[in-house]
Amino acid sequence: MPALVLPSWRRRRAVLATLVAVALALFPAARAWALAPVPGGVPPRPPAPASPDPSLQAHPLASASAPLDNPLKGFARFYWPGSDQNTGYPHSLTWSYFGLSEVMTDPADCSTYDWSILDDALNEIASYGNQAAVRFYLEYPGGSGSHPGNAIPHCFDGHVTYRANTYWGTTSPDYDSAYLLGALSDFIAAFGARYDGDPRIGFIHLGLIGLWGEWHTWPFDTDTSGDTYPNFMPTDAHAGQILQAYDNAFDRTKLEMRYPDSAAGAGTNRDIGYHDDSFCYREGSPLAGVTLPRSLGGAGYAQLQRALDQGAENKWITTSMGGEVRPEIQSSAFASWPGGSGQVDNMKACIELEHTTWKINEQSQSYAPGDPNVAAAVRLMGYDLGVDNAYFKNTASGTTNVGVRIRNNGVAPFYYPWTVTLGLKNSAGTVVKTFDTSWDLRTVMPLKIRAFPDWGVGSDPAYLDYGYPQYFQTGVNLSGVPGGGYQWVLRVKNPLETVSANAKKLRFANATQGADGWLGLGPVTVGTGGGTDTTAPTAPTGLTAPSRTANSAALSWTASTDDVGVAGYRIYRGATQVGTSATTSYTDTGLSPATSYTYTVKAYDAAGNTSAASAPVTVVTLPSSAGGLVLDDFDGDPAYPSAARNDLGRWTGGNCFLNGGGSGAVSGGALSLRYDNCGWFGSDVNTDLSAYTHLVVRIKGAAGGEQAHFNLGLGGVTKVFGDFTLDGGGHPAVTTAYQDIRIPLSANGINRVSPGQLAMGFWYGGNSAITIDSLSFQ
Repeated sequence: MPALVLPSWRRRRAVLATLVAVALALFPAARAWALAPVPGGVPPRPPAPASPDPSLQAHPLASASAPLDNPLKGFARFYWPGSDQNTGYPHSLTWSYFGLSEVMTDPADCSTYDWSILDDALNEIASYGNQAAVRFYLEYPGGSGSHPGNAIPHCFDGHVTYRANTYWGTTSPDYDSAYLLGALSDFIAAFGARYDGDPRIGFIHLGLIGLWGEWHTWPFDTDTSGDTYPNFMPTDAHAGQILQAYDNAFDRTKLEMRYPDSAAGAGTNRDIGYHDDSFCYREGSPLAGVTLPRSLGGAGYAQLQRALDQGAENKWITTSMGGEVRPEIQSSAFASWPGGSGQVDNMKACIELEHTTWKINEQSQSYAPGDPNVAAAVRLMGYDLGVDNAYFKNTASGTTNVGVRIRNNGVAPFYYPWTVTLGLKNSAGTVVKTFDTSWDLRTVMPLKIRAFPDWGVGSDPAYLDYGYPQYFQTGVNLSGVPGGGYQWVLRVKNPLETVSANAKKLRFANATQGADGWLGLGPVTVGTGGGTDTTAPTAPTGLTAPSRTANSAALSWTASTDDVGVAGYRIYRGATQVGTSATTSYTDTGLSPATSYTYTVKAYDAAGNTSAASAPVTVVTLPSSAGGLVLDDFDGDPAYPSAARNDLGRWTGGNCFLNGGGSGAVSGGALSLRYDNCGWFGSDVNTDLSAYTHLVVRIKGAAGGEQAHFNLGLGGVTKVFGDFTLDGGGHPAVTTAYQDIRIPLSANGINRVSPGQLAMGFWYGGNSAITIDSLSFQ
């Protein structure tokens, strides 16, 4: 059962008339590439790739963690029209339902469509740089608040029999009606003709049939043996007609259906993925999983058991696996990562065996951005691409070859044929020439896959070699490029860039990956060498740390020398570049107290030559003050919200409040948050709190009793503020006078080692104001 969408309104109407034409150019016909579905059992490995050209020099690239909002993977949040679509945990997908009656609006003609409600949503979602995942439905119990509960078009009236689903209070049409099946098939054809390949859409759920479009009408379903409810579902043959209509209409945009065995498994050999909307949940007595198969404690009706029964457990190789983290467990789904607890099943096993690419997860809005458990899960989902080596000649002119070897440490391939482009970046950081390639990222398969116990290849967890680091090479012509020093760079073009300048960039898990989408491959000299600068600067010497605080380290070093001149310095914390400097000093901020960090520095010149690293220096930041660790005392330094930093030097901010332009306002050394059933405040901690036992919130309310109006999340635990347990067994109560509410960390299950972000959500019907004088740990 899906999470509900908050009430919404339309923001604007903008129809992009040339969108599909642009998309057709950007999305080559996928069906020509598409692999046949892989049968069940241990899948054969794909062919081994070509070896790198031995005439090219290898340039190793350092790995780093990929960003959490890479496109077309990870979490999807619900579409809230008119609201910031990028709040909460980093994400690149936005989910929305649409009632069929909102598009099929003519009561006398089922063959005319008003697409404005869909286009409005797609345009707004794209404006935030995100792609949409969508589903049309006919019946939605209670409605969503912004979309109708009964979405049966009035042009069905008098042609289609309607039945009452008395359990859910919905009207269920006769899904076996020839009139209905014809109208739905025509709608799907028109839907595909308009939106197949639309860069604003990442995934489409087939929908249309059953409650919420989820392809079930429980308890009015096919299982009539143990109840008195009639079956409202269509026959397998009629359901198969809907599958065929979608498969015929969409060649480029990825489709997903709810169950592997729907329509008697008619989707198994079609280009349609699966959508598990009760992901990794356990139910019943005793508890049984509804995602994992029987061999791992799942129920007979579990998603992966159904896939095994259909021989479709390898469908992920060619089609995407989406769905929804079951709403009941979203707030705690990753608290016990990589395993599970209670109603949360083994989360890592769910992702690995389903080969999950994306999941709806509305409650991810309250996850701490620094939570390592959530980050590990998101990076494992879908693709996780990194370049381990680039191959090119250090000096080149005319026609030359460039190659890269790309690995995939995720659980699924990238499913779209986005264009991979090489570029030359000059010393000023400007890309002066680009070269589109024919490289197909869809061929970069996961290096390892987890075996089902049903395959009988070893005790769980057993991992099998599957993909390879894939080698790509292309020839480029450097004619017309002025001689000198450059950097080879690479990027993947998100087709959404043709619609929105804010389109999220596909970024690699490498230290040289830039936020602008360009991945640095290494320096190259264009020309034959006569008089061209090919000499690297000397390595910096004398690296020291003359000062440090609990949250920063100041570095200085002796200047490098170069035959032409040093352009600047790159500063590395471990293997990660954290900044550059044109001088011989740099201050690294945002560090954790009492923590060890190791730094090195490299010099570079205008031609792109880079020195060897300096000798390392290790810095241990100072501990926090003995009187406690102040997260924020709201004394105006740093300024809230303009500085977006708390007293630990980490991010803080808020939205949807009635004061301070939505962020809340600091006045008189305290933060005032005025709300009316809407508001969110967050402040990153991301500091080991093992030395502290209590969170101390110095707070007062405008009327008293506000403890029931908001929740507080920290260290994997989210509770209504008044539900936290205090020393002695009592609970917080907000009064009109300031008081220090001391919340014991361990007693409330808060992870002190990895506390992540302190977050507060005001979604509980209250209308008042609270004032926070300080947040600290003691």
